Amino acid sequence: METKTEKDFDAVKFARMQKDRLSAMFAKMTKEEILEYLKRKSLERGRIESSTKS
Repeated sequence: METKTEKDFDAVKFARMQKDRLSAMFAKMTKEEILEYLKRKSLERGRIESSTKS
């Protein structure tokens, strides 16, 4: 017996959309641009410390 419910938020669908979005964006970038983008995003989110901080 299988029941399906309507979801307000589908995490798997969201993750796939984000993966596709990033793949399309990274396809247009060089390796250096990708690394800079990821570093900048990590700094924005507070995941890594900036080496320029005193």
